[in-house]
Amino acid sequence: MPGITTAPRALVVDDAPENRMLVSALLVQQGFDVAQAEDGEAAVKAASLNPLDLIVLDLGLPDIDGVEVCRRVREFSDAHVLMLTAQDTELDKVVGFEAGADDYVTKPFSVAELVGRVKAVLRRTSASAAVAQRPIAPDNTRQFGSLTVDAVAREAKLDGAELDLTRIEFDLLETLTAAPRVAFSRAQLLERVWGENWFGDDHLVDVHISNLRRKLADDPRSPDFVATVRGVGYRMGAGR
Repeated sequence: MPGITTAPRALVVDDAPENRMLVSALLVQQGFDVAQAEDGEAAVKAASLNPLDLIVLDLGLPDIDGVEVCRRVREFSDAHVLMLTAQDTELDKVVGFEAGADDYVTKPFSVAELVGRVKAVLRRTSASAAVAQRPIAPDNTRQFGSLTVDAVAREAKLDGAELDLTRIEFDLLETLTAAPRVAFSRAQLLERVWGENWFGDDHLVDVHISNLRRKLADDPRSPDFVATVRGVGYRMGAGR
C-alpha cells in the first residue's frame, strides 16, 4: 500500500554479547530492524537469508575473521559494511576495504561516532529509495567511452559487461559522472558519499577510488576514467 515504509535491516556481528547488545540498541533507536550473529559462519548465513542495509562487523571473530566474512558477503550483498576493530593500522584498513568494507570504526568508539556513521547510512538508503521511485526517463544513462553508467538502475557496464561494484564504489562513480567537468575534493566526496557526519580522515576516499579504478582497468598513472586533479581530488575523464 502507498505510504507504507519498511524499516532498514541491520545485522550486528560480534562474539561479545555486551557489544552486540550495545550496538543493537543504538541501531534500534535509529529505526533499524536488527538481527545478531556471534560468529562469522552465522553472520554469512544470516546475511544470505534476508536483504540487509547495514552490517556492523567485528574484525576479530572466533571462527573466520571479519575480513573473510566481508569477502563472502560481498558475493551476494551490497549492504553497507561497517567494520569494528581494536586495531587502527593502515594495513588493517586497506585489507578491510579491499575485502569490500565501506567504513571503519576503531574500538573503543564513542556513541556519537557510531550514531553519526549510522545516520549517514540511513541518508544513503533513503536517497537510493527516492531515486528508485522517480519516473523513468527515456534515456537515463551516461556514456564515457566504453563505460556506461545508469544511475537509476545503479548499474555500470564496461565494454558491455556489468561491473561488480560495492555500494560505495558505485556512489563515487555516480557522483563523478553526474558532473564530469567538476573536480571534486576528497572532503566533498566524503560529504556526498559517506555523509556530512562522517568521522575520519579523507584517505578513505583514496582507497575506494583505487578499488574502483582496478575494476575499471584504469591505470592510475594515466587514467581514462577517474582522473586525479593534483592538489584537489578527482574528476571524471572522457573514457576510452
